[in-house]
Amino acid sequence: MGRGKAIMVQGTSSGAGKSFLATALCRYYARQGLKVAPFKAQNMSNNARVVVGGEIGSAQYFQALAAGVTPEVRMNPVLLKPEADQKSQVILLGQPHPELSGLPWRERKARLWPVVKQTLYELLYEYDLLVMEGAGSPAEINLRASDIVNMRVALEAEARVLLITDIDRGGAFAHLYGTYLLLEEAERALIRGFVLNKFRGDARLLAPGPEQLQALTGVPTVAVLPMWHGHGLPEEDGVFDARRVGRGFRVVVVVYPRISNLDEFEPLKHLPNVELSWARRPQDLVGADLIVLPGSKHTVSDLEWLRREGFEALIRRHIEQGKPLLGICGGLQMLGQAIHDPLGIETAGLHRGLGALSLCTTFTPQKVQRPSSLELCGLRGFWQALEGLKIDGYEIHHGQSERLLAQEGSVLGLYLHGLFENPEVLQRLFGVQPTAGDVFNRLADFVGQHSEKGFLEALVT
Repeated sequence: MGRGKAIMVQGTSSGAGKSFLATALCRYYARQGLKVAPFKAQNMSNNARVVVGGEIGSAQYFQALAAGVTPEVRMNPVLLKPEADQKSQVILLGQPHPELSGLPWRERKARLWPVVKQTLYELLYEYDLLVMEGAGSPAEINLRASDIVNMRVALEAEARVLLITDIDRGGAFAHLYGTYLLLEEAERALIRGFVLNKFRGDARLLAPGPEQLQALTGVPTVAVLPMWHGHGLPEEDGVFDARRVGRGFRVVVVVYPRISNLDEFEPLKHLPNVELSWARRPQDLVGADLIVLPGSKHTVSDLEWLRREGFEALIRRHIEQGKPLLGICGGLQMLGQAIHDPLGIETAGLHRGLGALSLCTTFTPQKVQRPSSLELCGLRGFWQALEGLKIDGYEIHHGQSERLLAQEGSVLGLYLHGLFENPEVLQRLFGVQPTAGDVFNRLADFVGQHSEKGFLEALVT
């Protein structure tokens, strides 16, 4: 098999829309009959999915599904999972790597680049097209010497680069032009088009901006993507939108500092009879019908944060009122009697839990990363609607508890991620949701409709 082609989506900043556009392109080109795979050399996110071989960033997981291929660790060979402001766990080819995690940022390049390069070439020779994604901005000149994810990858793959910017933030033309100027000549030559994302209003008012920008750079503006709320694709890095979404049964997810896997709540945004909101302050819990304690990258410190900020009293009042509460993974651990960390995996010592579930958790060096299934049995109250249902999901955790599922009163705890991504769960508890395939097709249609006619086809010829 010959070497495939590569498209790369880079951005003028984080949050510009790289993951959104890359996912849409994966589905767009897969529908053209090409064998497509996603690739992001290095991702930084606490939103991860378990695949064969370990874990990868959620964005590449969904991009693989959009492309119609099985997600695998080579599609995101390096994943950085922040644990503190100046500390990240390094996941290399799906597995935690303590030695690399302890190295300073700039010293990791020599160890990581050979792995990135090898996986890149393997995929290039196995697929017709790689849809690659950069990180942050390629113009972060302070990081140029240690780059293993942006223009170094683009040059290695001889990629056709699209540079996307968030025009809703303001200054889009300056962002595009400044990014272009800070690149080296060989890097500029790879850029085939600019993309304006999250545009509101009349596109005719953009003139003569795109024309002037092309005169300065030689690069055309090839797509203007309108603002699109509710597209159905999870945000990659965090809870960007603090607004309440929807109306009806109110689900409130507690947002502690080291929250992880928050993308699994995305389906709730699109249910017509559910209101989803995020709690950053205790008062945000008032009026909740269901409180969710989600996963955490640092369970002990997030538990301490709950207590310090005053959440504990309101959580207890919610339980006393007989209202449902769900703890997922780290949330389950917090709801137990105690967390024992004898080796200092997170914070050494014995830590008191919230005491809503009669279980204890012990942290061990071995990290559990596995696809998992769970049959929901013995459920009562609100959760009884799920009785007898077998659900598929995934586990990512260090702590070991006596049970993978526990219910006491209205409180349910489980280690399995992905509960609300199961259509039958949503059917029984709230209603139905669009399938993932519907979401990916809408993304592809959207990008195709708002791109210059024929450009996307020409990009891969």
